Amino acid sequence: MPKVALYNMNAQQVGEIELSDAIFGVEVNKEAMHQVVKMQLANKRQGTQSALTRAEVSGGGIKPWRQKGTGRARQGSIRAPQWTHGGVVFAPKPRDYSYTVPKKIKRLALKSALSSKVQENQIIVLDELKLDVPKTKVIAEMLEKFNACKTLIVVKDSDEVLYKSVRNIEGAHILPVNNLNVYDILKYEKFIITKDAASKVEEVYA
Repeated sequence: MPKVALYNMNAQQVGEIELSDAIFGVEVNKEAMHQVVKMQLANKRQGTQSALTRAEVSGGGIKPWRQKGTGRARQGSIRAPQWTHGGVVFAPKPRDYSYTVPKKIKRLALKSALSSKVQENQIIVLDELKLDVPKTKVIAEMLEKFNACKTLIVVKDSDEVLYKSVRNIEGAHILPVNNLNVYDILKYEKFIITKDAASKVEEVYA
């Protein structure tokens, strides 16, 4: 089992914690992570882009000049694609870009992403992360002590106080375990997780 240091909010080591091999110690599968990140980005696309084809552009109903004898190229409509203000060839239309990958691939990708953070020594486990009132300064000072500029913070459950404390810090993002995903794990350099959240991850994904 991978053994990592356990810290408090002052960046002081207060012990060690063993993480599950089945979650934080698997062989990293880059192909699975690539598939899942690609799927997440595709699913975020709105797909609302649209342009007009020559059939949808107004005007152009009359032939601009006769077929022969003018010395110019034959034309059938001033709304053909080669004309200014003409229609678009193969115009993009609203569509749904979303798709899914098998559940086993998603789980493997998540485990690979978590394991990569352990292997690269980019994971920080906190014994507790709790505030009574929103205090951005407290979280900012904590991240500075850990030298964690671009950081994903994972907590056990949604916490509005912590969310309000983190949301204005540039480069920091907070998620509950239920919203943990491969893209966010890989997007941020450091991965800070509470001891309770780590236990919940092991319980859910083991």
